[in-house]
Amino acid sequence: MILVTGGAGFIGANFVLDWLNGNDEAVINLDKLTYAGNLQTLASLENDPRHLFVQGDIGDRTLVGRLLQEHQVRAVINFAAESHVDRSIHGPGDFIQTNVVGTFNLLEAVRDYWNGLEGEAKAAFRFLHVSTDEVYGTLSASDAPFSESNRYEPNSPYSASKAASDHLVRAWHHTYGLPVLTTNCSNNYGPYHFPEKLIPLVILNALAGKPLPIYGDGQQIRDWLYVKDHCSAIRTVLAQGRLGETYNVGGWNEKANLDVVRSICSILDELRPKTDGTGYATQITYVQDRPGHDRRYAIDARKLERELGWKPAETFESGIRKTVQWYLDNQDWVNNVTSGQYRQWLEQHYGNKA
Repeated sequence: MILVTGGAGFIGANFVLDWLNGNDEAVINLDKLTYAGNLQTLASLENDPRHLFVQGDIGDRTLVGRLLQEHQVRAVINFAAESHVDRSIHGPGDFIQTNVVGTFNLLEAVRDYWNGLEGEAKAAFRFLHVSTDEVYGTLSASDAPFSESNRYEPNSPYSASKAASDHLVRAWHHTYGLPVLTTNCSNNYGPYHFPEKLIPLVILNALAGKPLPIYGDGQQIRDWLYVKDHCSAIRTVLAQGRLGETYNVGGWNEKANLDVVRSICSILDELRPKTDGTGYATQITYVQDRPGHDRRYAIDARKLERELGWKPAETFESGIRKTVQWYLDNQDWVNNVTSGQYRQWLEQHYGNKA
């Protein structure tokens, strides 16, 4: 059995669904169910005996230790994190508590459990920590993409807290011998994405006839990774990765934010044309840029392909079309997520910036 933390969030839930779609090894899913955790994403597993959901905090050592012992867990995949840059600017304390203190407590619970294992069980155990390319800072237009040897230069409270967690994981390997693996991924997108992030926000605002908010000039460049590709990369690293190593996971899809938004508008024009005959791109609105906004991220994922044979299956064009279609086909999920609390956040964050 494996333990997945943060398994009701966007990437974690996609991982759990993909994992159980591909094999019968059971999953303990530990999630605190903060604003971005959504059990409806996991509704198809409600009566599946292979999926045990536990509401709880990675910082609760007693709970984590009990789960590890009771179920004789062979691997932990840590997705649990506060992950939205804008929220980290407004309230950094939650990010320090979850991403730094929470990771520390999780590592200590796992270390206690691992120290008690013997023989093959101890040798086979793995702790896989899922992180972000934002820990590397920002790139200029001419810089080479981030490789695993890039130094850490985080520029937001979110990325700083994730950088700290990465350092803790590395230190627990080198100091205590804990068998760890770390992945640093580029921007994910796909089904079940909480609609405060760019791609789902644009899709839903477009359909609702609302402004499509673009920070600054919209030329911030990101490397876009379809979430199901990310899940397959994590499975590959868990099965084959070298202990103590970091693997960058990217989609080889650098796109400016404005181009991403225009792509979405074009697909919606085709799949769900507006009744007034205008294009969705007419709803694009520029808003004040956020503080410390990194200009460009790009991932060099050649190490993962060279050593473990992984590369993404989706292009941006195929992945974004699948994503738009998923949101069109899953309005019940969307309506459940877009609660009053979510709308209040959007109004608070974007209402005074247009």
